[in-house]
Amino acid sequence: MKNIEGGVCAAQGFSAQGVHCGIRKNTSKNDLALIVSETPCSAAAVYTTNLVKGAPLIVTKEHLKNGVAQAVICNSGNANTCNADGIEIAEKMSDLTAQALNLNADDIVVASTGVIGQPLSVEPIANALPDLAQGLNPDGSHEAALGIMTTDTIAKEIAVEFTLGGKTCRIGGIAKGSGMIHPNMATMLVFLTSDVAIAPEMLQKALSGDIQNTFNMISIDGDTSTNDMVVILANGMAGNPTITADGEDFATFMKALNTVTVGLCRMIAGDGEGATKLLECIVSGASDEMTAKTVAKSVICSSLLKAAMFGADANWGRVLCAIGYSGADVDVTKIDVSFKSREGEILVCKDGAGVDFSEEIAKEILLEKEIDILVELNSGDHTAAAWGCDLTYDYVKINGDYRT
Repeated sequence: MKNIEGGVCAAQGFSAQGVHCGIRKNTSKNDLALIVSETPCSAAAVYTTNLVKGAPLIVTKEHLKNGVAQAVICNSGNANTCNADGIEIAEKMSDLTAQALNLNADDIVVASTGVIGQPLSVEPIANALPDLAQGLNPDGSHEAALGIMTTDTIAKEIAVEFTLGGKTCRIGGIAKGSGMIHPNMATMLVFLTSDVAIAPEMLQKALSGDIQNTFNMISIDGDTSTNDMVVILANGMAGNPTITADGEDFATFMKALNTVTVGLCRMIAGDGEGATKLLECIVSGASDEMTAKTVAKSVICSSLLKAAMFGADANWGRVLCAIGYSGADVDVTKIDVSFKSREGEILVCKDGAGVDFSEEIAKEILLEKEIDILVELNSGDHTAAAWGCDLTYDYVKINGDYRT
């Protein structure tokens, strides 16, 4: 397993591109992205759990009923949610993309992200699609990644290479996500591609299983978005024996997929709206997996803790507070808490009570860009991790006038 360049185009047979079509006012920013496979793909997806869902999700879910897709079209700047003609617009995006690529509209994944409740004109998309399709290339991952960004400050791309059945295989992807990110479900847009040969039902099993410990374990602000989903396409061009059941090859595929998704989780959490720090809560010593996950998510979701991390304040009481209201069945008299970064590690709580520690050393540790919050429950051998970011003044600034 090794990291490679190429992002969503790293796998054989995939090309991508992104352009500015005119949805966003800033002409220097891409607002339309296209990802295409040379051949039809096994396809799987997971969707936001918000009852209010964007029209593109409804259309995409219908398209993926047969487990096959070949292209992804996504616009940013407008979420196409809560619009009377939303379904019509999403279907039109599919039709236009299919025409530009000479594909079947049912094989198109449609996605949108941006402001909710604003009418979306299909005209700029229609005007841009011919050139967008013409510009598809195997080095287009970065432009596509730029095309799906909203309040993101960095493009998020990753890819890995591994071996199955003696064949070199790859999984790569791009993601957007900065605000309205909270468990459960992958409340962001993530597009993954692979050249592995795998049956659609096994691909869905892999993705649905993976998100429980990755995208479902992120929280930026406690809000669950309306438009977001994770989609994976696998075209089989690596030539490995097709994965049709559990086994060694499926386990290897799952490991590669998890490497990609964890990498994207960290990028998304570290680029939260207004964020200055990536936070990772690592829980160990839990009596069962659910307890570990519940504790990790509760800690990472705490606004008070997030604010303390922004101020580099080793206020460990906020960690215990979050554990205490999490609903997890834990023995608070056994809990140890430490803070860790590249500056070192410091124990701040032992057996549910404070210990003497240097506030100066703790501050140096918490001034770093990546902070680990280590929680030892001392009640078993199960572990879990969750990702988030600090809560800053800029989060309010960004969301105070997001629409206007």
